[in-house]
Amino acid sequence: MTITMLPADLPTVAGFNLGSLLLAVIAGLAVMLVVFGLSSQKGDVDDITRRLERYAEIGDGAETRERRPTSPKELLDRLTDALNVVLSRSARTGHLTEDLARADLKLKSSEWVLGVIGAGVVVGLLATLRFGTVIAFLPSPVIVWFISGFVLRFLQAKRKRAFDKQLGDTIILLSNALKAGYSFAQAVSTVSKSANPPIADEFSRATREMALGISVDDALNHMVKRNVSEDFDLMVTAVQIHRVVGGNLAEILDTIAHTIRERVRIKGEIRSLTAQARASGWIITALPICLAAMLTVISPDYFNPMFHQTLGIVMLAIGGFSMAVGFALIQKIVKIEV
Repeated sequence: MTITMLPADLPTVAGFNLGSLLLAVIAGLAVMLVVFGLSSQKGDVDDITRRLERYAEIGDGAETRERRPTSPKELLDRLTDALNVVLSRSARTGHLTEDLARADLKLKSSEWVLGVIGAGVVVGLLATLRFGTVIAFLPSPVIVWFISGFVLRFLQAKRKRAFDKQLGDTIILLSNALKAGYSFAQAVSTVSKSANPPIADEFSRATREMALGISVDDALNHMVKRNVSEDFDLMVTAVQIHRVVGGNLAEILDTIAHTIRERVRIKGEIRSLTAQARASGWIITALPICLAAMLTVISPDYFNPMFHQTLGIVMLAIGGFSMAVGFALIQKIVKIEV
């Protein structure tokens, strides 16, 4: 079965329609963007190594200036660096960088943007091939961009839960290090070596900041800014107050650790008791949308009246509004503050 997407009178090259060749080239470039965006996820060691190599090449003079990228990965690095310079002029890019860090994604903002754009182009081309019209391509990048925002928030919430779950044991480890005679900076370094990610990564970053001359209070404030956690904010506040008025910090940390552990336990019980209601809210909301999408793809003629007739559009609007209100009410009911 042949699907006609473009006019048949376009010129042909070696027996192929020129429009089809152009779409194939665009699809290939989009796939490359997605693959490079995923493969360019680097750890801290690779980032440090790359920076040291740049400093080592400063003395090479003309050789450094004449050096050309020798691999697709180097070409992608230069492309993302150039795009970062452009994106750095926007305030939204700074928020995107913070959001990626909170989601534990070791990606530059330009890499994330390129990956989302590539995914949007791929989805748009698939929609164009399925429905045989370029109009189907237009909403696809926008939909993919909104979906990427939901994915980013989901990863942030997942990392925040893991951070809060480890916080009680981490504070106990910090307290034990203080009882052993370590200073607070040494105790933070001990936690960074003994704890597990994601909390070990945050304490490692604070240790590096303090080694570079940043004060303990500023390093802790940076941690609070990167990790939106009420429990961690409570711990940092107690440490900062202790640094002003003095007292037994180890005992204070033990009390805070007990409080945080109880809060985590109660939150876990609440999540267990409300799991069925939360799942019902997601399923009831997603089921009509997924069913409508499947019918649109499998049998467009069957579902077309819902988009092309006034009664169908009104029914879709009423149904969408009702689902949104119901989902919001369910989330409000199951969200219990501790």
